[in-house]
Amino acid sequence: MKLRDFILRRIILAVPVVFGVLTITWFLSYVVGNPVAMFITERTSPAAIPGIIREHGFDQPLVIQYFLYLRSLLIGDWGTSYSTGGDRPVLEIIARKFPATIELAIVAMIFAVVLGIPLGILSATRKDKPADHVTRVFSLAGVSMPIFWFALMLKYVFFYQFSVWGLPYLPNGDRIDNELWKAVLNNGVGYDYTTSITGFVLVDSLLYGQPFLFWNAVLHLIMPGFCLGYLTLAIVTRMMRSSMLEVMKEDYITLARSKGLTERIVVYRHALRNALIPTVTVIGLAFGGLMTGAVLTETIFNWPGLGRWATGAILASDMAAINGFVLLVALVFVSANLIVDLAYGTLDPRIRFG
Repeated sequence: MKLRDFILRRIILAVPVVFGVLTITWFLSYVVGNPVAMFITERTSPAAIPGIIREHGFDQPLVIQYFLYLRSLLIGDWGTSYSTGGDRPVLEIIARKFPATIELAIVAMIFAVVLGIPLGILSATRKDKPADHVTRVFSLAGVSMPIFWFALMLKYVFFYQFSVWGLPYLPNGDRIDNELWKAVLNNGVGYDYTTSITGFVLVDSLLYGQPFLFWNAVLHLIMPGFCLGYLTLAIVTRMMRSSMLEVMKEDYITLARSKGLTERIVVYRHALRNALIPTVTVIGLAFGGLMTGAVLTETIFNWPGLGRWATGAILASDMAAINGFVLLVALVFVSANLIVDLAYGTLDPRIRFG
């Protein structure tokens, strides 16, 4: 089977998954919340409520409302969000806030992969030694620690305490120093979606030829990025350690050692590639999980992304926004799984797309 056919088949198989997610989410939103409530304000008179119900189709049977919702999705209408200070299309808000979330998720994943894989290898090759014990405690803390508490501790130490001690401290929140952006570019509005080039502040700062702004954006990413990626880092470390320990017991590793190869070559040339296969699965699934984990991280660090928007939507019972966010997360998970399947064929030549 050709790679193109494999990708097409996986996309077709993903359709029922996405359909199931949006169906369950839509019906739960009606069971848990009152869809009419978001259209009613303190100034709405009781006489106007029946008109609001008819205008938005809430007088129709639930099944009819559901099929109208599906039809709207197919034509690119994900509904209108009423929790953002105005009636704005959900897709427009997602397009505005998605770059901030994906940028944060990518940085978090870089932390997880760049640190997690070497730590897992170190822990496996130094089994039951001090380095192994320290790494296992570090990963256990990452799995056990509540993300909101860890975020507050990072802010307390690296922002508040460092500033008290007179040390260089990390920014408290937001994507970039807007006053600095105004001063350097002299645009008078700071960094904003409507004036950005790509929506990714790191990319935009380089496109404007401003490495100083790029470094400022990097500093803003360190705390929220590490906070969001710590759980994934811990999971990757534990999985890499477990996989390496299993692989190191295989006969071909014993054969490689009997040939007189150095331990470094045995570990990195023969064992690492096979140990990466289950770890890649964890990394792919974790990337989708970073989208949901960003809800708390973005709220605490005042990050203007989808997670913070979703929090406000939940508090306001904004069903269109909630459904749109859940649907987007489902699409990210499906895409991550597809990429993982493609990575398998690269890591293990025995795997064929068939």
